[in-house]
Amino acid sequence: MTNAQLEIQLIASLVAIAGAIPGTFLVLRKMAMISDAISHSILPGIVIGFFITQDLNSPLLILLAAMTGVLTVILVEKIQQTKLVKEDTAIGLVFPALFSIGVIMIAKYANDVHLDIDAVLLGELAFTPFDRLYYNDIDLGPKSMWVIGSILVVTLTLLFAFYKELKMSTFDAGLATSLGFSPVILHYGLMSIASITTVGAFDAVGAILVVALMIAPAASAYLLTTNLTKMITLACFFGVFSAIAGYWSANYLDASIAGSIATMLGIVFLLVYLFAPSKGLIAVLYREKQQRIEVSLITFILHLKNHNEIEERHVNHLNEHINWQKVRSKAVLNLGLKNNLVTIDNDIVSLTEKGNEFTTKAINYIITNEDSLIEDMKDDFFLFRG
Repeated sequence: MTNAQLEIQLIASLVAIAGAIPGTFLVLRKMAMISDAISHSILPGIVIGFFITQDLNSPLLILLAAMTGVLTVILVEKIQQTKLVKEDTAIGLVFPALFSIGVIMIAKYANDVHLDIDAVLLGELAFTPFDRLYYNDIDLGPKSMWVIGSILVVTLTLLFAFYKELKMSTFDAGLATSLGFSPVILHYGLMSIASITTVGAFDAVGAILVVALMIAPAASAYLLTTNLTKMITLACFFGVFSAIAGYWSANYLDASIAGSIATMLGIVFLLVYLFAPSKGLIAVLYREKQQRIEVSLITFILHLKNHNEIEERHVNHLNEHINWQKVRSKAVLNLGLKNNLVTIDNDIVSLTEKGNEFTTKAINYIITNEDSLIEDMKDDFFLFRG
């Protein structure tokens, strides 16, 4: 592995971690698409900063771009507060307008500046090792690494300093206010960090990959845990893994590094979306199937409670009169037997003592309109679920 390859992976990993931290809070606050708005609307701030400094590497560009990102959030919220349009519509109105202003300013006043589609949208990680930082003729490494590293240090410092406040304002803004925290200040502080991270990674990875690195790892982590600390840690891990795996995929396929990383982020999310233990699609479908069987079992044992006739309690009754398929009938009876709610003797189904107790309580809950509590009852009576 060459130094350039190592530096590219390191820069991509730093961007992944720096993006995953604010991205986690954006996902939890249901503001994921605001990152896309910020990543595009900071362009006017960059252009104005360049007009003032005539230097694309000036820190003023980051400051003005961050201010433009916060302005985007303010405009979106002001439009949303009118109640005339929803948040997604407000985002769709604000960021194209600001992005277009930036494009017009470049075309009109800075047409000879190298700020083309690669810089604005795609970025190119492969070029980052060539733009280096020197101090007294000492090579300190790529500039992007220092920029992103500095932003990450600031982000981590603020995270550790205001973790409790951020957590509280994210999950319960009312409680945060009553305890003396200001959710508004924390909100705009978070937006500022998201803006600074976006513009800091702008030249290295581009606007599109910044959004992907902010949202996709956080969304994947959200499906795996309800613990905020674990969610941030998982989001950082998914981001770094995708950055490194995406780089080597691009190296093998001779393809775009940014595109490969974004694709890897999508693959990671898809795998988590399908196989997450509790929130994954397969787990949800299994749980729904399980609930259908449990509801069918409750329906059947209530039926047994109200009928003493042999023909009504015969195994074939499930298929002939209740119109259940044999597979479903077998699943229902097996669940009843495993939980000792029913017994079968010569194909005649009868309630056990435990089954009688369950159905009596279930009928009481239904009569008193507290049937939702049957779920709690199932936890008490069902040793085996579905």
